[in-house]
Amino acid sequence: MSDSAGAIDFEMIQVRERTVACDGGGGPLGHPRVYLKIEDREVTCPYCSRHYVLTGNVTPGEGH
Repeated sequence: MSDSAGAIDFEMIQVRERTVACDGGGGPLGHPRVYLKIEDREVTCPYCSRHYVLTGNVTPGEGH
């Protein structure tokens, strides 16, 4: 998606786990599934630029 100024809007997804799987939404517009580790509070998929943000009471370093 983009606005009239040409800026691209990326999807932000709130998660409660430190490891997330991203496939770009599947279907013909998807990409190979990758597993991303959230080290601090957020991580961005290198394929589709979806932005995963850690929410809740998870402390840094907690999780798999």
